[in-house]
Amino acid sequence: MGSEVRRFPGQAGLWIEDLQTGWSIAHQADRRFRAASVVKIPMMVACLEAVEGGRIDLSDTLTYRASQWVSGSGVLKGMPSGSVLRVDQLIEWMITRSDNIAANLLMDHLGMESFNRSFKERGLAKTNLSRKMMDFRKRGQGIENYTTAQDMASSLRQIYRREGVSPAVSEKCLLLLAAQEIRDRIPKQLPPGTVVAHKTGLERGVCHDAGIVYTKGGNFLICVLTQRKGPSAPSKKFIARLASLTYHTLN
Repeated sequence: MGSEVRRFPGQAGLWIEDLQTGWSIAHQADRRFRAASVVKIPMMVACLEAVEGGRIDLSDTLTYRASQWVSGSGVLKGMPSGSVLRVDQLIEWMITRSDNIAANLLMDHLGMESFNRSFKERGLAKTNLSRKMMDFRKRGQGIENYTTAQDMASSLRQIYRREGVSPAVSEKCLLLLAAQEIRDRIPKQLPPGTVVAHKTGLERGVCHDAGIVYTKGGNFLICVLTQRKGPSAPSKKFIARLASLTYHTLN
């Protein structure tokens, strides 16, 4: 494992944990990286907690306008202006399709400060939302969303162990993460049929994946955040390799 990290041509933040024994490996786990779409994991938790608390409802509807279009992943960018969508559909697309417009609509609906307050309440000390997804103007001003491998591991561990979040919220989160359609990182080199509840993140210069892998030999948590210049292929291969090595170690 150490040799893989040393050979990686960039910076990496890593947290791997056996969820049965508590055994873990960490490397630069507290280093802040641009969050990209892995921040949608605690965003999902915050949305579902707000539903439980009665502050929003899954049946609430939001209207997508052409002025809200942004690039990147998702299905909403291909839908017509004026499309009316329910909150539950937006949460699902934000996770399973990594839909950036859906995430931005939810930020507008719940309020960015509500998300940041939820992050702090969950103990995610170095995770923040300071701009919307794909807001290049603010990015150019140095305004960024950040997280760490340790924070992402903490968020996933809480969901998995039903700690700090209700069983109902945890179950919904795990189902959505397991329905993730982007499978070119953690699941890539795992045996067919392996269940992985995870969320990817990809922007120019950063490539991440964070999730829970379910195996006969024991379930494990793996969060890998990477930063490097150039194409993302080496980062994706690196993440896939670490997941495969962990899987075969435990099995």
